[in-house]
Amino acid sequence: MIQRDDILSMEFLKKTEYTGSHEGMRYRLEGVSREEGKKLLVAVWPEPFNYVTTPEDKKQRAEFSFDEDGLTDAVAWMNDRLFEDRERWQDSSRHWDQ
Repeated sequence: MIQRDDILSMEFLKKTEYTGSHEGMRYRLEGVSREEGKKLLVAVWPEPFNYVTTPEDKKQRAEFSFDEDGLTDAVAWMNDRLFEDRERWQDSSRHWDQ
């Protein structure tokens, strides 16, 4: 399970994106500007590839408010993906040789 403490501070996210992985699921958090203000964009995808080389159809995304509450919601969303799509993440290890 991903914990809030696994993610760096909001001050870090104001400057650059943050990436990590957990049990076959990779994730990326970044601040993006929208008309309604700054948002936290979160993407998850299966290992082994990085964000840039992973095809778009393999990624799932969600947006949250760019504050501590939004970050907490993002962690909960990532954990939901982790548990609801468990087979997808477990199968990702067979792609390491590609």
